[in-house]
Amino acid sequence: MAEGAAEASGENGGGGDSGAGTLERGVAPIKSRYLTTKEQFHEFLEARGQEKSSRKTKLDIGGKLYLAPLTTCGNLPFRRICKRFGADVTCGEMAVCTNLLQGQTSEWALLKRHPCEDIFGVQLEGAFPDTMTKCAELLNRTIEVDFVDINVGCPIDLVYKKGGGCALMNRSAKFQQIVRCMNQVLDVPLTVKIRTGVQERVNLAHQLLPKLRDWGAALVTLHGRSREQRYTKLADWQYIEQCVTAASPMPLFGNGDILSYEDTNRALQTGVAGVMIARGALLKPWLFTEIKEQRHWDISSSERLDILRDFTHYGLEHWGSDTQGVEKTRRFLLEWLSFLCRYVPVGLLERLPQRINERPPYYLGRDYLETLMASQKASDWIRISEMLLGPVPPNFVFLPKHKANAYK
Repeated sequence: MAEGAAEASGENGGGGDSGAGTLERGVAPIKSRYLTTKEQFHEFLEARGQEKSSRKTKLDIGGKLYLAPLTTCGNLPFRRICKRFGADVTCGEMAVCTNLLQGQTSEWALLKRHPCEDIFGVQLEGAFPDTMTKCAELLNRTIEVDFVDINVGCPIDLVYKKGGGCALMNRSAKFQQIVRCMNQVLDVPLTVKIRTGVQERVNLAHQLLPKLRDWGAALVTLHGRSREQRYTKLADWQYIEQCVTAASPMPLFGNGDILSYEDTNRALQTGVAGVMIARGALLKPWLFTEIKEQRHWDISSSERLDILRDFTHYGLEHWGSDTQGVEKTRRFLLEWLSFLCRYVPVGLLERLPQRINERPPYYLGRDYLETLMASQKASDWIRISEMLLGPVPPNFVFLPKHKANAYK
């Protein structure tokens, strides 16, 4: 608003006396463009946003496999593993905009990009237009990314109660200002990740998608669950299919319950521009290879251990090889192992493919290592970490974050 006023002042020569001088030179006076109403302000933002959008590089990722921004587990070493297996698009873990503005080193570390990440974005979480816009301006000047994503899908109470994440779906005015203002200051495309809605059986996405398109979002990813639903039921791909039309011509990616190439093929039949893969990548990062090669990979326990070994090498490279770096790598390895243990080897399945909502009973693998990797016990995950990183410190305890009381 001040910028528009300043432009008007500059065009008029800075004041009344100057205006009189302009008339003496035979040039017609220019009407001042002060934005006095909320409607005028939004019209100004929309015009500036459209002008900015026309100069931006287009985000052409249709049909590509998109690794979701995964809190805790979606760290840089894990993303390197997924890139090796065929992930096309990667995104950093959710970063809180206020923490970034405060200069917190740990938060800025979430935005680091590895050279192998050729299509890479960062995801921001925030509840207010001013802080989100300031953060977008800061990122625009300091880091190189291909897109910036707004997290409107986080269900965690701590985020929701502050007005961020899923709460923005019920705060349309703030949501609109955030999208339009960020779009105005960014030189790269702005994307948004949302859920079907906040409450179960009360879908909002189909109403929001046309608005997001008009507000300037380049692409939206829809997770087929509500905030209240969490993971108690399967993702609603029928609803995602309905939303494809509501979003058009803006690309819509679908997200939820992808654990096989068959799941991916069914998802693409809904008309989505592509799929985002989250938990499926945590259970088996070679899923990207399976999708591209349209096959089930009966990967051996020794091959899986090699993947974990590569992860630890990447972790020590990223977090450091001193004692602190080793233990940080171990913590993130253990977080990942708490998901990996849910994978059932192809050769042991009675039917293909494994479903992501199925929790396998205890079973004996085809060798000792395969049995160990299937264990649901933290003590066995620690044993695997010791095979790769040496003994744990005295009195070491591990509790996975996703099993902690994170929503209260």
